[in-house]
Amino acid sequence: MTGDIPSRMFFAGRQWTVTDVPTRLRESVWASGAEPRRGLYGWRFQATDAEGASFVFDVFRAEDSWHVHRSYC
Repeated sequence: MTGDIPSRMFFAGRQWTVTDVPTRLRESVWASGAEPRRGLYGWRFQATDAEGASFVFDVFRAEDSWHVHRSYC
């Protein structure tokens, strides 16, 4: 993270560098349930590895770390 914004990560045995402006993922207005909204809960961004492969990642906050929820090629 750089200034609380994703800038790079390690995933699937590779180092990835964020290569676009990350989008904050927040609770959907369509989410159901009585629990209060938590606001920011993840990020979507494009990242590129050293070999030039680029993917879009959705990453979400766990209790003490981040995890990749989905990746799109």
